[in-house]
Amino acid sequence: MTPAELGYMFPAEWEEHDAVFLAWPHDNTTFPELDQAEDAYLNILTSLQESEQVNLFVLNDDMKERVKRLASNRGISLNKITFFQHDYADVWIRDYGPIFVANRKKKQLAIVKWKFNAWGNKYEALLKDNDVPALINKTMNLPYFDADIVMEGGSLETNGLGTLLTTEECLLNENRNPGLSKEQIEQYLRDYLGITNIIWLEKGIEGDDTDAHIDNLARFVNENTIVCPLPDGKDENYPNLKANYDILKRAKDQDGKPFDIITLPSPKVEGYGRRLPASYCNFYIANKAVLVPVFGAVEDGQSLMTLQKCFPGRKVVSIRCNEVIAGSGAIHCISQQQPKVY
Repeated sequence: MTPAELGYMFPAEWEEHDAVFLAWPHDNTTFPELDQAEDAYLNILTSLQESEQVNLFVLNDDMKERVKRLASNRGISLNKITFFQHDYADVWIRDYGPIFVANRKKKQLAIVKWKFNAWGNKYEALLKDNDVPALINKTMNLPYFDADIVMEGGSLETNGLGTLLTTEECLLNENRNPGLSKEQIEQYLRDYLGITNIIWLEKGIEGDDTDAHIDNLARFVNENTIVCPLPDGKDENYPNLKANYDILKRAKDQDGKPFDIITLPSPKVEGYGRRLPASYCNFYIANKAVLVPVFGAVEDGQSLMTLQKCFPGRKVVSIRCNEVIAGSGAIHCISQQQPKVY
């Protein structure tokens, strides 16, 4: 039987978590300014310690002791960190890590395992991270569903009631599942995530090597409200983002009702000889806080104020991500929540 047939469903990110998974940065190819990327991680750990447990991947004992030392120097409680030791390739655990689904009636959590092919076989060295969900489940021992389809967590966004946002550029890309039709992919989403309503956006932003992950383009902030970036008409990202905005304005939820759509600025962040895929949508919703990437851009303040209004019960915390976005991702990309079942 499929997870959906067994009563499992993909929870919204704002539902209560037991923990969040992260993987410590270590690769100078991904992060040319590795020390600054580590500093961003320390700021993330500081912001999460009053909110939820952190399950943190490290490569070896030396890295574990280094992280402990850095965290202690920042006043971060080591009791709030559970270490997982494994030879992972990179930090993008949103994409290669487990997707947790929940059966609320039975108070049961389960893992959905996608195939991770490093965003269309772009990075051969990262393919080994496909093994991480199975490794995690050796500790957790949860029901485990192998979907046998290429997919990444950053390409999926839900309101927890059956509606899912995703993009055609990613899920229908020939470098993912060339033998599957759109209808077949939709059936996988229904079967493995309990989804009943799928909204397809089109294309993404410059510099995004994931082929238009949804977590840069549109995010639910509650069950019927979506935030999305919309720059001025002179920005090179405007045509794609305006097309996505228009789709969202026409879209309906699982009950046939329209959404409230709130726009965010779209900063133009350049570095390392290219435009970087900076998006204020790449935030992480923790139990007590919302961690928002900022880039030293003039749009930072407006975005933080807008998102604080969207999350009145949580503290919006800014995390400088200039050195993290050098790896083409930000806070949502490096995190994966473990929902609480109750």
